[in-house]
Amino acid sequence: MTRAKAVMVLGTTSGAGKSWLATALCRWYAGQGLKVAPFKAQNMSNNARVVPGPGGRMGEIGSAQYFQALAARCAPEVRQNPVLLKPEHDTGSQVVVLGEVRRDLAAVPWRERSEALWPFAREALAELMAENDVVVIEGAGSPAEINLHASDYVNMRTALAADAACLLVTDIDRGGAFAHLYGTWALLPPTEAALIRGFVLNRFRGDAALLAPGPEQLQALTGVPTVATLPMWREHGLPEEDGVFDDRASGAAAGGAGERVLRVAVVAWPRISNLDEFQPLRHQSGLRLTWARRPADLDGADWVILPGSKHTSADLAWLRAQRLDAAIAAHAARGGALLGICGGLQVLGEALTDPDGVEASRAAALGGDAPGLGLLPLVTRFERDKLVAPVSARFGALEGAWRALSGVAFEGYEIHQGRTVFHPALAPCAEVLRNPAGEVLGWQQGNVLGLYAHGLFESPAVLQALLGRPGRTLEQVCDGLADFVDRHFATGTLAGLLAPSSAH
Repeated sequence: MTRAKAVMVLGTTSGAGKSWLATALCRWYAGQGLKVAPFKAQNMSNNARVVPGPGGRMGEIGSAQYFQALAARCAPEVRQNPVLLKPEHDTGSQVVVLGEVRRDLAAVPWRERSEALWPFAREALAELMAENDVVVIEGAGSPAEINLHASDYVNMRTALAADAACLLVTDIDRGGAFAHLYGTWALLPPTEAALIRGFVLNRFRGDAALLAPGPEQLQALTGVPTVATLPMWREHGLPEEDGVFDDRASGAAAGGAGERVLRVAVVAWPRISNLDEFQPLRHQSGLRLTWARRPADLDGADWVILPGSKHTSADLAWLRAQRLDAAIAAHAARGGALLGICGGLQVLGEALTDPDGVEASRAAALGGDAPGLGLLPLVTRFERDKLVAPVSARFGALEGAWRALSGVAFEGYEIHQGRTVFHPALAPCAEVLRNPAGEVLGWQQGNVLGLYAHGLFESPAVLQALLGRPGRTLEQVCDGLADFVDRHFATGTLAGLLAPSSAH
């Protein structure tokens, strides 16, 4: 092919299931022997991964496109998500274009900014279309937000540029699915509505026969068939792109006979980032994963994890307001295992300093200078330049709760603006993780461990060392997704999306 065929997944709402369905389609088409790449013109998420960018430098894309690229069996890179918005507070986001932070665009009003960003997305899409057989495109939110339609380049402007065969997915578990599908289709201009080739009912529970005559009536109104009814499937293995998963305790509460349940509490502060790295813990037998927002949520926890943060100072202030700081200190004093990752590591230290106002610029009410929890003898200074890098590291000798990690190597990534060193007035703690260049990425004192490397629990070697079992691999997850859509889409639908529409 001289130009790829584009298949696009649109949604009636955020959270309808676009990301995981696009991932499944990437693997399904790759399984047909086609050269496949994912694309999302603009993503808004604090879940990001480090990938190659122009000129050999490293950049960031949304985690969803990273996983989609791996599902497509292609190398993740910045063109697959040319624009990434990383929310820093309720009314502002960091703007990342082709992997690089663009401070000049962060203050530009929404509609004007969209027009400035679209050329970057359009060019990236055109290049991917020229290099592949199939490009699987993910939309954002809903394509029928009529107040935003004129400046929305992520949905139908992208669909028209790619002449994409579009699927419109809705979450039937929420109720109102047929109204969502019809209303979305009806609000689109005819040239855009004509691109929708099939409706998808996602997260269905119950007897599918009870759906009749809904799909038939919907097709009579729109001319669009319902091509798949996908059963509720919580255990597909991909992280949710938005929110703290399903915000419920997860994991197998009971493992094998007589097996003790390991209770893991992740602090869910407001500006949590990179929470997708905890997905592999959700389905581990004998492990119960919960989200902590109150001191009582830490009761009985074996491990407490402080995750990444898009605004460390603000989340530290929230931690203190919730009195979680005292509960975390008490957990550590009892000998409980405590892990801080990236922003969580910074919080565990003695102090945060922000001489250039990097953190303060993110939210006017909160500066960056603050005392930390004092559980590691470290000081973090925020710098204007963000460090974005892949990580290949091996643990040295650890003690106590984390000693099983001694000598274990894993692949991960760094994304942070803080630089951390020992506090000059305190006795140093153990440096337990270094990258091949010898730079320190991890420190331990007692049962308290702080790391700058994300991706720890995505390593089968780490899971084997800590839990005695490696968990599902990403390859197994992606193959399972492809098998699922193959079973539940109407026969011939997915191949048929690559054929020209009769509407053309």
